[in-house]
Amino acid sequence: MIMLPPLFLPLPTAVDRSYSIYFQQLTDLPNLMQAHGLKNPQLGIVTDKHVEKIYRRKVEAALIAKGYQPRWIVFPAGETTKSLNHLSAIYDHFLGYADRRTPLIALGGGVIGDLTGFAAASILRGVPFIQVPTTLMAQVDSSIGGKTGINHTVGKNLIGAFHQPSFVLCDVDTVQSLPVREWHSGLAEVVKHALITDETLFDTLVLEWDAVLNRTPEVIAPLIRRSVEIKAEIVSKDETEQGIRAYLNFGHTFAHALEQVTAYKTFLHGEAVTIGMIAALYVSKYQNPEFPFEKALDLVKALPISAAIKDLDLQSLTEAMKVDKKAQAGNIRLVLLSNIGTAYITQDIDPKAIQAAWMFALSSF
Repeated sequence: MIMLPPLFLPLPTAVDRSYSIYFQQLTDLPNLMQAHGLKNPQLGIVTDKHVEKIYRRKVEAALIAKGYQPRWIVFPAGETTKSLNHLSAIYDHFLGYADRRTPLIALGGGVIGDLTGFAAASILRGVPFIQVPTTLMAQVDSSIGGKTGINHTVGKNLIGAFHQPSFVLCDVDTVQSLPVREWHSGLAEVVKHALITDETLFDTLVLEWDAVLNRTPEVIAPLIRRSVEIKAEIVSKDETEQGIRAYLNFGHTFAHALEQVTAYKTFLHGEAVTIGMIAALYVSKYQNPEFPFEKALDLVKALPISAAIKDLDLQSLTEAMKVDKKAQAGNIRLVLLSNIGTAYITQDIDPKAIQAAWMFALSSF
């Protein structure tokens, strides 16, 4: 064999993926698109049947008035929509009229945002993507940071890509139309943000909890913005989850296992996260007896859960945790707290603590 010297292909990161998060009305969408240079009249909007009933007319009228020609892709609501079949349906629809300048818009909750973002990342090797989250969960968490993807039978969010949006439009008034259960589910992520990085936010939530549950506008609007700010600050420091972004997975290793074992049909994501946070708090206390366990637990347990918790096999739940994206060589890695507002990640965990944490968390409701 003739020996040839290697070549080096330099690829400097010249592309700035920064973007803005706007707290404006849904009807401002076409103006924001024009301001960002997204003037191609053809565009695709992915949503679910629930959101379509409430917001399609308003959004469509605003877009048409500015010369856009929206084409809608409507799926059933729920976690099972984050599937390869639904991803393929977007491909089939969008490729019938799109080019690389054609925006793909996610109008809805986290499921729609994750699915649509992955489609935008992979169609034509990337098309413009706009997040318009209408649930609290999506506004404060899943719409921020560029994580996109679908579920697999092996585990949650195992197929995906990082694909940052052109911008995010958060209309905080949309949370007023959420079913109570969806509102409570989203609050789990707000509480999580407080626990991992902001003790002041934690104290505010405790003080204003009744108003938060009741969705008092002047109380929840600044809390939503602060929660979004926390997520944005972390992502800006660690876009691809090589370090501190993993802290955002507090409670999620337990939660994803719970969702997988129940086939994504029993718990809303925030409900699973609530149970997962209780388990993670238990392990945090196990690792550090000085951790203020009761103080943190009181707020997490104030999150209502509507799902029935029964007949769950602890061994199956623990095995499912090993499929988590953070796992290394089959070893479970957890995000834990050393104090309220201070998180860390470790895999030095007694297996007995994980079993005990499951038992404690599942018996807490």
